[in-house]
Amino acid sequence: MNTHASDFSQVIGRVESRKAVIGRERAEWLAATLDLDEIPGDGTTLPAGWHWLWFNPFVKRSGIGADGHPKRGGFLPDVGLPRRMWAGGRITYHVPLPFGADAEKTSTIKNVVEKVGKAGRLVFVTVQHGIKAGGVLHIEEEQDIVYREAATPGAKAPAPQAAPDDAQWEREIVPDPVLLFRYSALTSNGHRIHYDLPYARDEENYPDLVVHGPLTATLLQAFACEIRPDARLKHFSFRGMSPLFVSASFHLKARAGAEPDRLELWAAGPGNGLAMQAEAQFHV
Repeated sequence: MNTHASDFSQVIGRVESRKAVIGRERAEWLAATLDLDEIPGDGTTLPAGWHWLWFNPFVKRSGIGADGHPKRGGFLPDVGLPRRMWAGGRITYHVPLPFGADAEKTSTIKNVVEKVGKAGRLVFVTVQHGIKAGGVLHIEEEQDIVYREAATPGAKAPAPQAAPDDAQWEREIVPDPVLLFRYSALTSNGHRIHYDLPYARDEENYPDLVVHGPLTATLLQAFACEIRPDARLKHFSFRGMSPLFVSASFHLKARAGAEPDRLELWAAGPGNGLAMQAEAQFHV
């Protein structure tokens, strides 16, 4: 059943909870996927962004939609639009989450907003998450999910805006199909744009497989922590600006922020197009 603009209020405040044991093995698999020798940090707690490996629904095949995501109308509302993407978010790290913890994630639909723009009808859903273990709140997060109309075959994507050209730190990332496939598997992300080229190209009008937004955000958080090894990440916010594709390398970039505890970060694609912008704040 579709949920229309007149009754979005019915889903605001909807709550869902999921439990998971934060096992070290899954983190080791991500380290291997990212071609790391070991889990970053002290090896006893989750690195920033790695909590996205857990709490993701793994539904029956009959419950999967055409795009590979779970069918609409469960916890997330069916807004009557076929395409879904994770547009950005804000994360606060209160206390490091240790391996072996029995954790619970509580998710609440905070807001649903409908807009009409150049790309047609858009619906933005903001979901608030809290991850606790042993009664302690470890991570708080807000995710911005956007639903869009079906792609127009052959339509030309708008050119991305130019990324800043004054980076103080920079690193090249070379994505490949195996990286995307393994990250999809580890995060239980069935969205076909990340591993099914005919679908990505013919159904969603992308030129190639799409790099996951959360993967780029995870890499940016790791980059920030490498730049500031003396401090622990406190807050990270990010916004996807344009897609990155498996066919081309991209660059993580950063510069000092306006305050001593902050870094400004971004991911730049081919031609220095801005793919993601972010800010990191550290405990000092």
